[in-house]
Amino acid sequence: MDAFIIEGGNPLQGEVTISGAKNAVLGIIPAAVLCACSSKIENVPDIKDVNKMIVILEKLGAEIYRENDTLIINTEKPISYDVSDYEEETGQMRASYYLLGALLGRYRKAIVPLPGGCNIGDRPIDQHIKGFQALGATVVIEHGQVKMDAPNLKGAHIFLDVVSVGATINIMLAAVRADGKTIIENAAKEPHIVDVANFLNLMGANIKGAGTDVIKIVGVSEMHGCEYSVIPDQITTGTYMMAAAATEGDVLIKNVIPKHMEAITAKLNEMGVVVLEEDNGIRVRSKHPLKAVNVKTMPYPGFPTDLQQPMAVLMTIAEGISTITESIFESRFKYVDELRRMGANISINSRTASITGVKNLSATKIRTTDLRAGAAMVIAGLIADGETKITEIVHIDRGYENLQENLRNLGADIRRVSEKDVSGC
Repeated sequence: MDAFIIEGGNPLQGEVTISGAKNAVLGIIPAAVLCACSSKIENVPDIKDVNKMIVILEKLGAEIYRENDTLIINTEKPISYDVSDYEEETGQMRASYYLLGALLGRYRKAIVPLPGGCNIGDRPIDQHIKGFQALGATVVIEHGQVKMDAPNLKGAHIFLDVVSVGATINIMLAAVRADGKTIIENAAKEPHIVDVANFLNLMGANIKGAGTDVIKIVGVSEMHGCEYSVIPDQITTGTYMMAAAATEGDVLIKNVIPKHMEAITAKLNEMGVVVLEEDNGIRVRSKHPLKAVNVKTMPYPGFPTDLQQPMAVLMTIAEGISTITESIFESRFKYVDELRRMGANISINSRTASITGVKNLSATKIRTTDLRAGAAMVIAGLIADGETKITEIVHIDRGYENLQENLRNLGADIRRVSEKDVSGC
């Protein structure tokens, strides 16, 4: 594996353009198999999770062509509903479970290995299974595989016990091809839910209410191909906003939807950071000292759990005592030990982190523990005094396109090296 070497202390300045949303496109790509057709998807990020999903679909029989940020997915020929031979690929990404809903919708059956992904706490798929069973599927989990069969896939009234982005999307994928009407209550409202629904509707689905907590779906017997452009990535946008704020930078972040960022903008304003909305962009200007704030992660439109770790880095250098309460995942503070190695003053009590600001962080060798913690480690390296070495950056590659190049263009001193080059550090 590779590593990042960062010499801290450079304010980020300039412009950066945000790529397509990882969490949206990973639902949209499987959705393309719901018909025997060809679809064109634009603004697709070049990241490991997307590339793995493409590999899986190709192995199932789909023909996929890629040019820059555009994908053409052709599923006119039958593809396999059995993904059991590809556990290596599915075991490295959480979103592989979207193949369950898509294959069930098209073929009324699916065999998919249990998903992998970041180890950030308990992430059951019970709400997914509850939804599939309500639609008429028989579900069996054995030998690490989810096996489903639904000769009569029918619409149903489904109330999710907890708000789940994955379950909401997965149920939508199956329900659009079910007979009759499906209602999903207590549905997730994240922007990528809306994006997947918009893509499905362009394919001929009948979905209303995406973005609210009640989604209504009237199943259709056939769907067709379409052309679609993925929304910009909300979490990547927030990462660059926090990197600019942490480094006393001045950065214009382009190709964003400012409304998606309101929870982040509000907290940065509270810390004393200037956030200005421009045409399809956000400009972030920061001067230290930052002010302490309190954050509680919540489902959209609340503060996103995926930006909890980068926000914690800002808090380490803010004046006063800040707190973060993590209400989504119970094991999302594993990165704290790495920040402590850099001199951060952080104490953990159950799901709440109390962070007392220090004057500065000091550079050392640290590692990433998951995707979003990886982004936090990079921000910590950007503000640390000295040279920081970040290992296990494969996590970062799963979700951030051209992170090193983009930061270098903004003035960061960051380079990528092979692990052997830092093994002695």
